[in-house]
Amino acid sequence: MQTLIVLSSPDPEIKWNALRLGNFLLNEGDDVTIFLNGPAAELLAGEAPVFPLAEQAKLFTLSEGVLAA
Repeated sequence: MQTLIVLSSPDPEIKWNALRLGNFLLNEGDDVTIFLNGPAAELLAGEAPVFPLAEQAKLFTLSEGVLAA
């Protein structure tokens, strides 16, 4: 299945959860694209130890997920 996640929130927790959902779907065999819209285009802004955005984004791209802005 092909899945598109549209992410437009600058909130680090929402970005982190979107990446986690994308990684879960990739592990289930789906093709996943995350479209970064507006303030979410700065994906790593707001990264904190509680929300390791870079780690999730790296896992997402290495698992052949697509980030688009």
